[in-house]
Amino acid sequence: MADTPDSSSVFMEQQDGDGLLLVEGYGGGGFRFLGKRFDGSVLVTETGFFPVSANSVAELAPADIEGLLTGGVKPEILLVGTGDRMALLPADFRNYLLAQGINGEPMDTGAASRTFNVLRMEDRKVAALLIQVD
Repeated sequence: MADTPDSSSVFMEQQDGDGLLLVEGYGGGGFRFLGKRFDGSVLVTETGFFPVSANSVAELAPADIEGLLTGGVKPEILLVGTGDRMALLPADFRNYLLAQGINGEPMDTGAASRTFNVLRMEDRKVAALLIQVD
């Protein structure tokens, strides 16, 4: 996928947050971080982002949050961007998160991206698992 915007992409103007890893845009099957385009779903933490194999909420699996568990800093909240529309997390995935002491909050991917940015700028310990949208 090209680095140029298309009509299905949403780009967010950063108001503040120098040095923070923030979601700069989403849509067209991927995301923009640090001025570069990345295709597919991602897990975003305060220190980096990791590819996720799931392309829908139904496909979410424990392996999709591996980067979160090995990062050393457990977030206060895991925002789960569920795609174009908000959807409930599969029971087995939700139960896995709870067993790890992680509170997963589902919302559509756009809302999760924006909320992640706001909470990071407030210096909150937050992560986001974002399912790509077209």
